[in-house]
Amino acid sequence: MSSWNPNKQGKFRNSLDGSSPNLGEVAAQKADGGVSGRRPTPQQRNTFSTAVEPERAILVSVCPAGQTVERTEEYLAELEFLLRTAGGIALKKVIQRLERPDTRTYVGSGKLEEIKEYIQALEPDLVVVDDELSPAQLRNLEKELSLRILDRTTLILDIFARHARTATARTQVELAQLQYMLPRLTRLWTHLERQRGGIGMRGPGETQIETDRRLIKEKISALKIQLAKLDTQKTLQRKNRESLVRVALVGYTNVGKSTLLNLLAKSDVLAENKLFATLDTTVRKVVIGNLPFLLSDTVGFIRKLPTQLVESFKSTLDEVAEADLLLHVVDLSHPDHQSQIDAVNKTLADIGAADKPVIMVYNKIDRVNEENRTNNDETDDETDIPSATQSPSHSATQSPSHSATPHIFISAARRTNIDALRDLLYDHIARIHAIRYPYNNFLY
Repeated sequence: MSSWNPNKQGKFRNSLDGSSPNLGEVAAQKADGGVSGRRPTPQQRNTFSTAVEPERAILVSVCPAGQTVERTEEYLAELEFLLRTAGGIALKKVIQRLERPDTRTYVGSGKLEEIKEYIQALEPDLVVVDDELSPAQLRNLEKELSLRILDRTTLILDIFARHARTATARTQVELAQLQYMLPRLTRLWTHLERQRGGIGMRGPGETQIETDRRLIKEKISALKIQLAKLDTQKTLQRKNRESLVRVALVGYTNVGKSTLLNLLAKSDVLAENKLFATLDTTVRKVVIGNLPFLLSDTVGFIRKLPTQLVESFKSTLDEVAEADLLLHVVDLSHPDHQSQIDAVNKTLADIGAADKPVIMVYNKIDRVNEENRTNNDETDDETDIPSATQSPSHSATQSPSHSATPHIFISAARRTNIDALRDLLYDHIARIHAIRYPYNNFLY
């Protein structure tokens, strides 16, 4: 009986190109328990891999006037994290310095040719741009590059759609997606021709794109009515909580808000190292000493948060706007945490919560490495970034940008300075409670 020739069994090879494996690959597969030296059984012959290959992308960004290349590289690193959260991988990052993005193709003609060369060499699945593109820019880029183009807004909406679990979150995300899609329908129907005149060419009086536009508008109206009903339910729920002080966790996405909620409330809310792992508002009752209050965790903010999401998530963000106290959680280990603070403050202003009392909570001090401390000493900055081994009494140091704002340095993952945070919370909530509910005897 003749032995099995692996070079004739290319369809059993674990690759996508269908070519035959060489003998070295077969030996490696045999060592891994995959392909044996015998002829494959019928069960093996009918077995196919169901693993989903991650989509590969080229990331593109414009460095405008007044912005450093280093800052643009940090923004692209954030875009790469967004891409990984959505299930993709970055093959190449492309940056161009321009006074402002090109109104036609976002980047200049020379950089466009460079991107074409990268596409030919790397064979990516898509190109991701770190800005919201206009319908014309999106259409022109797809025409020039002959590849699928995603902008930052589309990528964020896709992540929101992946992480939406409840009916409220799914409705909010669907509304935002339809509002974003409406002015961009033209590129979806470039394969269809407009109505033409002539005998036998007159249609029912409405093109396909006009039909879809009308259907999307009707769907948007229906979703807004549905969200209005959900908003009424949320408002009633919040009114039922008016007997307690309400504290809301706010901050940039993936800074540890859910971890802090679990620590303070002894709950088990999902906390992952992903962007936008939390979309729905979670409210837990917390008791510190003799003082009960409500602590809520909401969706995280991000730079260039799509306006469609701010509008559709209004009922969720109302939890922040109606809170008595905000805990602004900051990832101190992030090299550009100040710009994240600015992005959160801008979003708070957009939803009418900029004047709320705030406690700055600088989290992840365990990740602040020796290099950051050395740089801090070299610049003779009086700011003292405490290590995880310092006592809670050392946590109330001067904050570089919020010296007048109450602040504290903690590590939620390692429970560093958490007792000091509880004491700080107790002092602020007790004052609010005494003013808001002077005849309430919770404070005994």
